[in-house]
Amino acid sequence: MNGRWEHFAHEADMGVRGIGRTREEAFEQAALALTAVITHPANVRAVEPVEVACSAPDDDMLFVDWLNALIYEMATRRLLFARFDVKISDHQLRARAWGEPVVNERHQPAVEVKGATYTALRVANDNGVWTAQCVVDV
Repeated sequence: MNGRWEHFAHEADMGVRGIGRTREEAFEQAALALTAVITHPANVRAVEPVEVACSAPDDDMLFVDWLNALIYEMATRRLLFARFDVKISDHQLRARAWGEPVVNERHQPAVEVKGATYTALRVANDNGVWTAQCVVDV
């Protein structure tokens, strides 16, 4: 099974879900789903690396912190991300995200993501398949 991402509808907002063989892969795929809320990830070049670190008391909170850290980096650096490398140990996340500055003509950003929420929040391992999901405020 290869990791994948998907969206799920939630009222006026958007759900992001990452699915993978590991918790890290699920977090990476959910980050791609986050990018896909804004633009098609294939249109984003992975040329500029950004380091991200966060910690939380449990997987659910760590997932929300991870997405919010990415949203912060996107907003302050005016970047979109296309590739992620996540490492998690003892509820400490260290990651590198690669992306590029927003180019309106090419990326045609659909919306601005304001933040990850606790709505529909779930990080779980079901029979060897990890899922990480929540609703993001757009």
